[in-house]
Amino acid sequence: MIVHQLLLYGDFLYFPEDKKAYIPAAVELVLLFILCFAVFFLVKKISKIQEMKTKELEKRMLREREQNKETIIKE
Repeated sequence: MIVHQLLLYGDFLYFPEDKKAYIPAAVELVLLFILCFAVFFLVKKISKIQEMKTKELEKRMLREREQNKETIIKE
């Protein structure tokens, strides 16, 4: 019963008559979208850099492993 009253008669929804009240919310929404895209591309760029570092480390480890195999075989 209480939930029914809150949903039907509650003043939690506010639709202003003056549509200028929507401007700050729209500006905030646009700024947050821009911020989200900026963070997304920043994370993507950092991830790409870490991937390149990891591949280089993997190549170096494989080269050292091959060199160790060659020195063991020669001995």
